[in-house]
Amino acid sequence: MSKLTTFLWFDGKAEEAARFYASVFPNGKVGDVTYYGENMPLPAGTVLTAEFEIFGQAFVALNGGPHFKFSEAVSFQIPCENQAEVDRYWDTLIADGGEPGPCGWLKDRYGLSWQVTPTRLMQLLHDPDKAKADRATQAMMQMGKIDIAAIEAAAEGVPA
Repeated sequence: MSKLTTFLWFDGKAEEAARFYASVFPNGKVGDVTYYGENMPLPAGTVLTAEFEIFGQAFVALNGGPHFKFSEAVSFQIPCENQAEVDRYWDTLIADGGEPGPCGWLKDRYGLSWQVTPTRLMQLLHDPDKAKADRATQAMMQMGKIDIAAIEAAAEGVPA
């Protein structure tokens, strides 16, 4: 069990979201599901929490009602080793109502924000050659889903 657990607030879709996230990531798993009892804020038998784990990180999806929504103020970054990983995570997370965003960011169908980030992008953004890093940054700023080959070409100064 990890030492830090992230709670995510949902409006009636906690278990569905937990199962979705566990299916998206390798070795993801769903744990215990708890239910509201009598005289609680939601009807007895409604899912209260659904525990899940991705990348060894513990999460709890909480059905708390419509009071709070996710915002881009909090996001989860997914490091990707290659374009196939970028494409798979991007396509899976925006499917069925998700929204693409700028610079590798997206919102999934539940409104949670993710950054689908190739490790190569981070290497280029931190390149000691400032001009190369600046070209990579400028290319990234024009993208939704990150295209690793296009970022590499831009970093090298190859016209698009």
